[in-house]
Amino acid sequence: MKKYGVLLLAVLVLIGGVSFAEVKNPDTYIHLGIGEPETLDPHYAYDTASGEALGMVYDNLIAYKGESVTEFIPRLSLEVPSVENGLIKDDGKTYVFPIREGAKFHNGNDLTPEDVEYTFERGILTDPYAGPMWMIIEALFDYQTIEDMVEDKLQIAWSDMVDEDGNLKSEEYASQLVDFYEQYIDPAIEVEGQNVVFHLVRPFAPFLSILAQNASWSAIMDKETCVSLGLWNGEPDGWWKYHALKKEESPLYEQAIGTGPFVLVEWDRAQQKLTFNRNDDYWGEKPKIAKAIIWGIDEWSTRRAMLEAGDADQIYTPLQYLEQVIDMPGVKIEEGARITITALHFNWTVEKGSQYLGSGQLDGEGIPPDFFSDVHIRRAFSYAFDYDTFIEQVLQGYGFRVSSVIPKGLLGFNENLPMYDFDLEKAKEEFQQAWDGEVWEKGFKLTLLYNTGNEERQTACEMLKENIESLNPKFKIEVQGVQWPTYLDAYRSGQLPAFIIGWLADYPDPHNFIFTYFHSNGVYGTTQGQAFIDFARENLDSLVEKAIAETDEAERQKLYEEIQTIAYEDALGITLYQPLEIYPMRDWVKGWEFNPMRSGEVNWEGVYKEE
Repeated sequence: MKKYGVLLLAVLVLIGGVSFAEVKNPDTYIHLGIGEPETLDPHYAYDTASGEALGMVYDNLIAYKGESVTEFIPRLSLEVPSVENGLIKDDGKTYVFPIREGAKFHNGNDLTPEDVEYTFERGILTDPYAGPMWMIIEALFDYQTIEDMVEDKLQIAWSDMVDEDGNLKSEEYASQLVDFYEQYIDPAIEVEGQNVVFHLVRPFAPFLSILAQNASWSAIMDKETCVSLGLWNGEPDGWWKYHALKKEESPLYEQAIGTGPFVLVEWDRAQQKLTFNRNDDYWGEKPKIAKAIIWGIDEWSTRRAMLEAGDADQIYTPLQYLEQVIDMPGVKIEEGARITITALHFNWTVEKGSQYLGSGQLDGEGIPPDFFSDVHIRRAFSYAFDYDTFIEQVLQGYGFRVSSVIPKGLLGFNENLPMYDFDLEKAKEEFQQAWDGEVWEKGFKLTLLYNTGNEERQTACEMLKENIESLNPKFKIEVQGVQWPTYLDAYRSGQLPAFIIGWLADYPDPHNFIFTYFHSNGVYGTTQGQAFIDFARENLDSLVEKAIAETDEAERQKLYEEIQTIAYEDALGITLYQPLEIYPMRDWVKGWEFNPMRSGEVNWEGVYKEE
């Protein structure tokens, strides 16, 4: 792979700078990014690379209208439910979706309402660890995981009933789990003629957003295909065998069959390259391009050269390289601000045996697994990051600070909330207090990871390393890059002492950020270690749950400000920045449209090329 990249770059350097009078590959759109999807199973996928690919292959019930994040248009549902059209009933607890007839999956199977019912039930029952299905479970049942729901309803812990391989620990539990499905899961999503009806236990305002296109966890799957591949068979008996399998064990890990506008042709794992063809039998308006290529090329110089040569139509560009493309002949720059933040969070209880702990002890050659459970360590790291320099020099001003994890523009944001400033003297004072002075006396060594190709995150890690190591020669931080799937696996399995990661809103509501980072069952909350989970249960969970149930916006604002103040006082994480984003592309690109909720950088259905 490395040899290939060098040869390709050498060729492109020879032809770089040429201005093309004609559009290259007019029926093919090539976007160069970094990394590749983690998985193509919609109920496991919870990253933007996976979401982008799935959004091309699958359809959801509804979609966002243009650039709006509050207006919807029909997709596989013939109508968007509303109180006015009678499809939202019972004070917001019942949603009715009339399912489109005539839509076909890529294998020729007809879409049916039963496919929709199966899709959501399979996702709920599968509910993989740190996956996206918590949103559907929360909206329908007011729980965050299917395991929590089972334990509450049956008064038996999931781990006491089912082992890690999905086998019952006693056959007496089979009837109870079957009854659980029949009493709670099956009635929540019902088929009534050509309609699919969702029954929520209480009103949940963001429900339509959780179902909209770009929410890959709500992509509609073909029941017949799923069953034939060995996924859950749709029957109550034995559903627990399919719960929380490892992502690689899913038959949909590397394949995708939807009703969407594109058909997946190939996922070349060696080159991080996905190729799609237009679905010429698509039920809706067909894409304007015949072929789409998403290609993960981690080397910036190669991406830049391919854009300049016209061999790529659009590329991911770290902001520090903006000057290299802004005046490039034949290239234009689009901009957009997605509802997203990038933050560094700490693991309070790292898995023992992690290779990123060094010696695993506080002896100058490592750190203990609970290193970041000391608030003084977390505060020291928070004071050691040069926020303004990073935004001005690395992001070229295309970003701004936010006090916590709620982006500007959402309810709960308050620019006057306290936040840490770059102050090495205060960082030193905190390090001297940490672990009763042992950290300052003995020193420490740990590894910070970033995903290869993401140079903003690499630079953030290197800035922390330089600033912290300047305080004490006994402080050692190693910065290491790994591929995106490897990075995800490492943080989700609790191996990383700290992790930098972005969060693109699943839906435009502060709960999606606050719950994710600070609730004990949040996607990032669960990966910050058992000590953090215990802290969250005692100090944060009830506030988070109270805020989403509150209907008065002023009261919700107060609750979110209280949560963010606790996060500041206990240094629960370092919110690095909220970005403004740039999208360099050839000037022959037409029809490009921005939506702040979109996974990926291309609106594949509308984009095309023309002189």
